[in-house]
Amino acid sequence: MNTNPEINTILYATDLGKHMRPVFRHAVTLARLCDARIIMLHVVEPLSKTAETMLSLYLPKEKLDAIEHEGMEEVIATMQKRLENYCRDEADICAGDSRVSDVVVQCGDASKIINKEASSQKADLIVMGNCASDHRIGKGLIGSTARRVTQDAIIPVLLVPNCH
Repeated sequence: MNTNPEINTILYATDLGKHMRPVFRHAVTLARLCDARIIMLHVVEPLSKTAETMLSLYLPKEKLDAIEHEGMEEVIATMQKRLENYCRDEADICAGDSRVSDVVVQCGDASKIINKEASSQKADLIVMGNCASDHRIGKGLIGSTARRVTQDAIIPVLLVPNCH
């Protein structure tokens, strides 16, 4: 019986923050070691009900849908550009192959979407950054999204510190 976990698909969840490169480096390194593919995911928080109501007073639904679609396309383009820049700057780790097979943008609650996407993509591992959101309490705490993802995940989650 083989008790070693097999990693074929890694879900890399990114908030597109400025300190995400070390997190992505971990995902790429693991993908190369395991001969796995990476699904790159960014979750856009939805508008508040108040903002949604205000916008609906001034814009027809079709226009709102078009704006949302354009926004998602812009985020995907940003992610692809960052991926290109990363591979250009980190040629030693990418070597022309970042292992990213899909770039996905979803709208909703980040922790729920991350776990849902991991399930639908049949991911074997979630890799994401972790930075405690409230430094007044002290370091060492898990950020709220990371905490909720790990609490609800049915697969392993690798949290990479990325506060600085």
